[in-house]
Formats: sequence, structure tokens, C-alpha cells
Amino acid sequence: MSPQPSAPSTELRIPEHVAIIMDGNGRWAKQRGLPRTDGHIRGQDALRATLRAAAEFGIRYLTVYAFSTENWSRPQEEVDALMSLLVSAIHSETPSLIEEGVRLEAIGNLSRLPEAAQQALRESIQATAACERITLIVALSYSSRDEILRATTQIAREVAEGRLSADSLTEETISAHLDTAAFPDPDLLIRTGGEERISNYLLWQAAYAELFFSLVYWPDFGREALREALEAYTARERRFGKTSEQIQLED
Repeated sequence: MSPQPSAPSTELRIPEHVAIIMDGNGRWAKQRGLPRTDGHIRGQDALRATLRAAAEFGIRYLTVYAFSTENWSRPQEEVDALMSLLVSAIHSETPSLIEEGVRLEAIGNLSRLPEAAQQALRESIQATAACERITLIVALSYSSRDEILRATTQIAREVAEGRLSADSLTEETISAHLDTAAFPDPDLLIRTGGEERISNYLLWQAAYAELFFSLVYWPDFGREALREALEAYTARERRFGKTSEQIQLED
């Protein structure tokens, strides 16, 4: 697919930034009597379809929760398979990302990833740096509490060194030290697989995000499931603490 100019739908209100918790790979595989790794492999197809649909809808940023810090405690065989899958997926998908105008970014404690995965990420991020159609942000070895801890540790260090004043700290100070400093906060957070929790994902950034919980397991997610979430988002009124009357006056 060659990149085409993305025009937001006149029917839907399109969020600038959508974040997704890609849940249900293991259960999808178990229902079919398959190894859990088969669910993760099928999940790559779902990500490809969802990314393409997001670009066509006019979404500018798509952040996906690919591997949490808690996932390191899974069986070593599964972790090794996921890391191997990550490296092969990055290598195989990078040419398509470039062709379709997708800029790749990554957040999380990336230093914990195997060196092969870190190297593949660096190469793909550099190769797609000039792409402007949509930005795909992959959360790897990520948890929001870990991110906030790392950010506040850095802020404390800068205060101790005299580069920041404790009396001048603001919400913007914290945001600027998070992994997501270069990106807008998500407008819509989707979790697939039927669970209704956000699992330590973008806790600071999603403070005012609309939440949508899909019953669809991630390997079956795609354009139609994304559209369903966008329709629900369109029907909601985002007030950010204000009243409906105030929002109407602003509009």
C-alpha cells in the first residue's frame, strides 16, 4: 500500500492519539488448542491491520503495549520466544513502515531488552525517522509506575545538582521527564480481550483519556473493531473537569 494523504472521516470524531493494550493473544491460542506463541504471531497481523486502519482514519499517534515490565516474570521460554519474535518482526516490517509513512518510536526501560532487540529498534527508528503519516509508539519493557519512578529520580537528581528548583516543579516538569515527553497524551485508550483494567499503562498520560474495553481478542482486532471504538469515542463528551454548558460555549 502506497502512502496516501489521510483525511479524517466526516462521520467520526478522530482522536489524535490512540493507545491500545493488546490483550488476549494467549486466550485466543488456548481456545484453538495452539501454543501461546501462535497467538503472539497472529497478533502481528492484527497490529499491521490496526496500524493501517488507524492511518486511514487519520489518527496521528498509535501507542501499543507490547511487553510490560511484569511480563519479564513469564516463563522464560515464552519470554525468549517473544524477544525473538520482536527482532524478526522489526526486521521484516521496517520496509513496509517506510513505504506506508510510519515513524517508529519506543518507550519503556529499553536497556533490559536483549542487545539484538535494542539494535533492531535503533536501526528501525533511524530508518523511519523521516516518515510523517502516523507515528507507531511501541511500549516495551514498560510499566507506568517504573516510568514515573525513573522520571522522579531524574528530577530529584537535577534538583540536587541545582539544575531545577524544588519550588518550581509543575505537572509539565514531570511530563517532560517521562518516556512520552515528545508525544501528546492519548485521547482514547482501548483494551482488547474483555478485561476492564489499564494494567499499569500510561497512568499519568491517560488521566483524561476516554476508555474503551473491547471483547475482541487482540489477534482478531482490526479495522472494524477499531471503528467500533472510534464510534464510541465520537459519542462521548470530553469535559476535562468542566460542565457540558462550558464545553458547548467553547465549541
